[in-house]
Amino acid sequence: MSRGAGHRERGSKGHLERTVQALRDAIDRDATASLLANSDDILQQLDPRVKIIGMLALVLAATAAHSFLVIALIFGAAVGLAVSSKVPIGFIAWRVWLGGLIFSTSLALPALFLTPGPTLCALPLLGWEVTRSGLRSAGFLIARTETAATLALVFMSCTPWAHVLRGLRVLGVAATAGAMRYMTHRYLFLLLKIAGDMFVARRSRTVGRATPKMRRQAVTSGGGVLLEKSLDLSEKVYSAMLSRGFSGEALLLDDFTMRGRDWWALAALIAFAGGAVWIGR
Repeated sequence: MSRGAGHRERGSKGHLERTVQALRDAIDRDATASLLANSDDILQQLDPRVKIIGMLALVLAATAAHSFLVIALIFGAAVGLAVSSKVPIGFIAWRVWLGGLIFSTSLALPALFLTPGPTLCALPLLGWEVTRSGLRSAGFLIARTETAATLALVFMSCTPWAHVLRGLRVLGVAATAGAMRYMTHRYLFLLLKIAGDMFVARRSRTVGRATPKMRRQAVTSGGGVLLEKSLDLSEKVYSAMLSRGFSGEALLLDDFTMRGRDWWALAALIAFAGGAVWIGR
């Protein structure tokens, strides 16, 4: 085998192995998130409806606040809830803080130069003037985005996905819409597992060097098989659901019951959000 052919074969195997590993990592992350959501910590013990209403109240308070101090207090409360509920800070930093910072900064940059106001400085060479009002507007956009995204991730990480969708009924979300989102979520990871198994099966049966044409045919045929499996599985699952009395409402084994601590937690979250709005006017 020539050196170039060997290099291509190693690259093909490396790509296949990376694909399999990425699929496994996605499934492992979902399993870890499920364990976290079903643990017995602070936020996990609360009724899902309390968490949804409280999260929305705090997000609205953060977006309505006109004080950096108030936004910082809400952000600190979100981090405190994450620590008390054992949500990994590294997970939040990677999933929210880094991505949110890049996204919000890209949106906020034009405000530095386009917002009228007193000039703070000018960029060398370009001569673009950074205004005080522009810097303040950009800072608020970044702070509000990071705070709202952190709140959403913390609260949702402490609630099973099925409970989130069921809890959205309190906000008037249709039962059919919730059922569709839940089935989509489950099907996504099921198809990831099937795709991973297909890649592993192909890797274990590969002997010798595969030409680029053979690899393209394998990818095409694998996609077709995956599509056929998904259609067949969806029909079987839907038939099974109908035979068990499904009528558009996703039923859960757990009944939502507001207990004393849920009412106290709901009152505390709404009071904190209301106080933040009043102070940050």
